[in-house]
Amino acid sequence: MALNKLKFNSLNVTPTAGKTVGFNSNANGLEATLSGGSMVFIKKLTASSSATLSFVDGSSDVVLDNTYKEYMFIFKDIHTSADAAFSFNLSADTGSNYNVTKTTTIFRARHREDGSNGALTYDPGGDDIAQGTGFQNIATVMGTDNDQSAAGFLHLFNPSSTTFVKHFLATMNTYRSSDYSAEEFTAGYGNTTSSIDAVQFKMSTGNIDAGTITLYGIN
Repeated sequence: MALNKLKFNSLNVTPTAGKTVGFNSNANGLEATLSGGSMVFIKKLTASSSATLSFVDGSSDVVLDNTYKEYMFIFKDIHTSADAAFSFNLSADTGSNYNVTKTTTIFRARHREDGSNGALTYDPGGDDIAQGTGFQNIATVMGTDNDQSAAGFLHLFNPSSTTFVKHFLATMNTYRSSDYSAEEFTAGYGNTTSSIDAVQFKMSTGNIDAGTITLYGIN
């Protein structure tokens, strides 16, 4: 059997960008009907000395309902106006109150620019929450130097469930004050069976001076 070389420009998978492409016995050898996942852009908010940034279902083209079983927030170049922690909270009443009871854990790896104080730490009773309603820190001790910022992501799982608690995972890397790189891992759950329909972000003190938060739905 002779082998034929495919030309690089003979394959057009643009119509199936959100699906898995496989081979079959068709003339062109491609199958575009296999199930696959994708990230669907929903909304991007840009901070400019913002006290808060909020994603509320049904407000300003935001979708945060049972359309998707997983939502992902991506943070880029979050900059603070004061040495502070970047934090979030959940709402079960379309943003009237951000006070969902949470149980969480957070640990971090850090390393200083001068090579000192490298460590992997967990501080019980520090930034984690035990059945509390306050905002959860996900990037701590952020610095205010012009080049200091934080970046990362937050996954929120099945927020519209009325059966289960609402799990979340966050990973952030922060250029901290005192010139540290810190990667912080936060996880927990909103301890409610009510539907979560809004998420708000803010600094523990001061404003979100700059940066973007982009919301995606995960198919």
